[in-house]
Amino acid sequence: MSVFKKNPSSNTPQQRVVKELTVTNKLGIHARPAALFVKTAGRFESNISVEKDGEVVNGKSIMGLIMLAAGYGSRVKIIAEGKDAEAAISELEKLFERKFDEE
Repeated sequence: MSVFKKNPSSNTPQQRVVKELTVTNKLGIHARPAALFVKTAGRFESNISVEKDGEVVNGKSIMGLIMLAAGYGSRVKIIAEGKDAEAAISELEKLFERKFDEE
């Protein structure tokens, strides 16, 4: 889902992209996948949040991601807001599809 909104402080339209994904790697989002997620998210200017069961954390924080306790089969929502939100969501979705390169 993409929504465009104009940032009042600039002429650049801001995107808000939300994607719901399922954790499919056997060990879930532990330290290594969290680090991969944060490394990928850090390449983008957009603000990235991750939500699980109503709890929202900063997607650029390893500790925040680990605290979600997103085990195998968990559903998480990734929210990216900024000019490169769509690209950020696309790259993060690929991590989930590759099972964080663990299998």
